[in-house]
Amino acid sequence: MVNKKRVLCTICARGGSKGVKNKNIRDIAGKPLIAHTVEIAKASGLFDDIVISTDSDAIASAAENYGAKVLFKRPSELASDQASKLPVIQHAFIQSETILDKHYDYLFDLDATSPLRSVEDLKGCFEMISSGNYDNIITASPARRSPYFNLVEQDETGTPRLSKNSSVSRRQASPKCFDMNASIYVWTRESILSCQSIFSDRTGLFVMPEERSLDIDTEFDFSIVSALMEGRV
Repeated sequence: MVNKKRVLCTICARGGSKGVKNKNIRDIAGKPLIAHTVEIAKASGLFDDIVISTDSDAIASAAENYGAKVLFKRPSELASDQASKLPVIQHAFIQSETILDKHYDYLFDLDATSPLRSVEDLKGCFEMISSGNYDNIITASPARRSPYFNLVEQDETGTPRLSKNSSVSRRQASPKCFDMNASIYVWTRESILSCQSIFSDRTGLFVMPEERSLDIDTEFDFSIVSALMEGRV
């Protein structure tokens, strides 16, 4: 008999959002924003446990109301504007294993501000990581702009230049580029415990369509995602 792999899902949501105040618990399509991520995680049937990492009692309460576990409070040094995402996820993984006394084979981290993902997206990422070909998976959508053709940055004098030096003269001829959508991150246990970056030679890319890839960073983003989610109800 083959042993079932154990899979942990973490949802990291701090309370100090600057761009959209209290966005993780703001109502969207009749529920707190974070509830949509908890519910799609539950609907996938992939996860042994769904654990919240937060410094906010209000976020913790909202997530628990929809079936997630709150096992610990995120330490203040991991809840600041300067805190990087990877150490937060690693902390959540280690705390979950310790408190629940479990050994997980895979970790999924789902961003609460990218609520448009589907069960099929989650299952597609699980199939990729289960193949054994990757240490971790990131998700992205096809980019509208290309650094080879029409994505520019300013040099020290303020002069705009192409982000990537290139002889490409037509958008259609530029290499395929993708926008990371902050929706789904996946690691093997060994990788999440040892990695220093989300990128390596064994990182896999799972491509999602643009309509399921919007990430809420601004009030404008919130209004677009809200309209899309209201249309689903």
